[in-house]
Amino acid sequence: MHLHDCHNISDLRVIAQRRLPAPMFHYLDGGADDEWTLRRNTLAFDDYELLPAQLRGVTEVDATTSLLGLKLDWPMLLAPTGMSRLFHHGAEPAVARAAAKFGTLYSLSTVATTRLEDVAALTTGPKMFQLYIFKDRGLTVEFVQRCKAAGYAALCLTVDTAMAGNRERDKRSGMILPPKWTAASWWSFLTHPGWSLQALLHPGFELANVSHRVPAAQTSMSLFDFINGQFDRSVTWKDAEWLVRQWDGPVVIKGLMSPADAQHAVDVGARGIMISNHGGRQLEGTPAPVDCVRPIRDRIGAALDVIVDGGVRRGTHVIKALALGASACAIGRSYLYGLAAGGQAGVERALEILRSEILLDMTLLGTRNVAEITAEHVQHRPGRK
Repeated sequence: MHLHDCHNISDLRVIAQRRLPAPMFHYLDGGADDEWTLRRNTLAFDDYELLPAQLRGVTEVDATTSLLGLKLDWPMLLAPTGMSRLFHHGAEPAVARAAAKFGTLYSLSTVATTRLEDVAALTTGPKMFQLYIFKDRGLTVEFVQRCKAAGYAALCLTVDTAMAGNRERDKRSGMILPPKWTAASWWSFLTHPGWSLQALLHPGFELANVSHRVPAAQTSMSLFDFINGQFDRSVTWKDAEWLVRQWDGPVVIKGLMSPADAQHAVDVGARGIMISNHGGRQLEGTPAPVDCVRPIRDRIGAALDVIVDGGVRRGTHVIKALALGASACAIGRSYLYGLAAGGQAGVERALEILRSEILLDMTLLGTRNVAEITAEHVQHRPGRK
């Protein structure tokens, strides 16, 4: 199967699985515990039905929208994902270029394999930087200052990673820190020479945004030890308010799921929230993000931009989220499958698939622009409320 034969995100996943060694694929594809939350994130969209409005004159459809004060060509952004180079040697630059080409926001992770300044220089497209409030507040302030200097449009504060979730696929494959490869893992590396050769041709894998904090003579594992030691379980809403003041621009808080926490985000001055359970990789048994939209909107009204992050695989998923009250959706695995399948071209194929589906779905729904997608276009499936 080639990229031009991929007609949906699931097709890209098939190619990604073929091209990646098993440890890398399962790190991308897996979740916590029994992966119920991971599956539920996507399946929850099936609990909602779309109600099309007919005879509305949809000769032209405009998917542009405003998010965080930025104009996007469509209501979809690329969520931050760590260590993209694990999946393709094109890494974060490939994804950032694809996002700019498709007129949407790219979010760079703190644990990226490319420096934030280098990503900023790649395109003129809007960019958001994802960060944490570290034990060393000076490191957090350093990131804020670097992002200001590099021209990032917004910050994304991740708050649901006090510690890593129980990702059993990674334990089985040895994709842990430090790595403990199994015989099956080594065999998978040998039987995926395309990936393995590129890994050899592009050595020096590192967490590029914090590498300056660890002496060059030390190993790459020292970087992971350093960053893991910086996660701070004592962070509170007062710290989030401090970060908002430090940045003095749009801040999105990622990892919120309850109306009460959404209200806290309003109170500390955030500009948006990303409803997320970290792709089902953290706490097992949490609700699907799409199921949280209406309760949160009922609590905070239009006070914040609300982004649904988790399980989005179809244009209809985006339409349903918007109708329920979301401002936009974010994708992570969906574009990483594309990255693994074909680098920048694969990411572009993923975005092309989703954008074309959204435009088609808006036409069939009878909506000429994003503002016309409202609560009257969605309902719970009978018996599923």
